[in-house]
Amino acid sequence: MAALQFDQITKTFPGVKALNGVSFEARPGQVMGLLGENGAGKSTLLKILGGQYKPDGGRLLLDGREHRFSSAADAIAAGVAIIHQELQYVAELTVAENVLLGRLPTRFGLVDHAAARRQVAEQLARIGVDLDPAARLSELSIAQRQMVEICKAVMQDAKVIAFDEPTSSLSHRETDILFRLVKRLRAEGRTLIYISHRLEELYELCDACTIFRDGRKIVTHDVMAQVPRERLIADMVGRELQDIYDYRPRAHGPVRLEARGLHSARLPAPLSFAVRGGEVLGFFGLVGAGRSELMRLLYGADARRGGEVLLDGHAVPSAGPSAAIAAGIVLCPEDRKEQGILAHASVAENINISCRRHGLAGGIFLRHGQEAQRADAFIQKLRIKTPNREQEIRLLSGGNQQKVILARWLAEPGLKVLILDEPTRGIDVGAKNEIYKIIHDVAAAGCCVIVISSELPEVLGIADRLIVMRDGRISGELPRDQANETAALALALPDGAPAAAAAVH
Repeated sequence: MAALQFDQITKTFPGVKALNGVSFEARPGQVMGLLGENGAGKSTLLKILGGQYKPDGGRLLLDGREHRFSSAADAIAAGVAIIHQELQYVAELTVAENVLLGRLPTRFGLVDHAAARRQVAEQLARIGVDLDPAARLSELSIAQRQMVEICKAVMQDAKVIAFDEPTSSLSHRETDILFRLVKRLRAEGRTLIYISHRLEELYELCDACTIFRDGRKIVTHDVMAQVPRERLIADMVGRELQDIYDYRPRAHGPVRLEARGLHSARLPAPLSFAVRGGEVLGFFGLVGAGRSELMRLLYGADARRGGEVLLDGHAVPSAGPSAAIAAGIVLCPEDRKEQGILAHASVAENINISCRRHGLAGGIFLRHGQEAQRADAFIQKLRIKTPNREQEIRLLSGGNQQKVILARWLAEPGLKVLILDEPTRGIDVGAKNEIYKIIHDVAAAGCCVIVISSELPEVLGIADRLIVMRDGRISGELPRDQANETAALALALPDGAPAAAAAVH
């Protein structure tokens, strides 16, 4: 008997049918992969499984028994745990308090914090995570917060556990820990649902896979290992993708952007590099190498302790992001949810928020008609999937949110440098291909494009040149014809560490 069964599940939101008659099942001791483009319905299905949404039609069955969850608490009580892509945590509480939220141990009617810390410390040690149970979530990195969410799900002792893009912010070491945990849970007879856009992960972990497109189930492949990669991609996007990276050789102009001796409290060693007009420069390094910190210095988001930034030979004032934007330097940040979008504002507002300073009527009033036209033009040009320009951006998939942020900066007159920090994190293969096309179009127009990525195949595929960082320093530089995984990892790893220790996921 199937441990988990979806039977003709349907869910409709205003303007969009998110799920349309979805049916498939998963067995005990099976890892079922869910694949599909952003907006295909995968996360909506998990929210129904987790009690956050109620289906408009169809049935959800656990061990043959129908369930209709009214809340996340109902799902947890029935043995379901969901690890969402958008993490669910309370930043001001500790690791232990977040893991045991709603079921903290008590003594004499009061929370027994010591007992909570002991329980969580034992579980963290069991799964191989080195975290202080007393640390506040606000003090942890995104990757560490993700491991807290995973620990929470395991401690719920759930029979069905679903992972939604669990490695999108994890280091190689943490990814290895997760993989061992998934395999252990499968061996224990749990039923696992695994969503990822990284096909190599799915091949390593999943027994079977179900593919979604436009809210419908397209096909279930019962033996994942027997399905060619090209078939999976074609099933997801509905077409063949011959060259996902869409690399286009192009002539480069003179040096356009130059960083000289930049350093800060977090990056004490002076760092220098240059980018030519029309060049796509990739930055690679392991988690903690300092790539994002360097870009924040360049953009003015962090205070410099020294050094300068030159654009077309002229110094850019170190007066914060507003000065950088005015000069033509823009940044799409790593954490789009916290730093990139105005979650409760519309798609149109998110596109226009920066460039509207150029279009104030009489210097006071907004030009609403002009902004509407601009938003509609970019929605069409970047193929942003949204019911309309007034939709709140938080209701869009991650890939479409990223396109909105790109539209915001492409709308800026005088764009000269586009910095993209993990631009395709948590994004499906079809949307990745579209974003790569945008990157090459921007470079072809003469702009500098700097791309940070933890996915080595990605940065090798799109960059004209690769800079590798390690421990807050630039450890080397590779032109495209010399850039490969072995050479890049040799520069990224600590001296003496074997390249095999950091297999690229």
